[in-house]
Amino acid sequence: MTRDQIVAPADCQTMADIRAGIDELDRQIVSRLAERMRYIEAAARVKPTRDTVRDEARKADVIAKAKAAARAGGLDDRLVGDLYELLVERSIAHEFVKFDAR
Repeated sequence: MTRDQIVAPADCQTMADIRAGIDELDRQIVSRLAERMRYIEAAARVKPTRDTVRDEARKADVIAKAKAAARAGGLDDRLVGDLYELLVERSIAHEFVKFDAR
């Protein structure tokens, strides 16, 4: 099934329709995560000192914004909060690696 053949969730009639939609969304999510990590790498390149890599206020802000977006989209904000906690922590770890390599 191609992207233009993806069926909207409300119109799915078969598990094949559902799985194709989920698979396409997963490809898009991973692509966006890769793009997000390139921004993390840019941050590692431009931050002046290693102690600026971890920014707890920024972390809290990112998670709060993600949870607000979840609520606005009718999604469980606890799920999104948990996912973003992991995403941000892994992003910080990656940024430390890139910072230390420069």
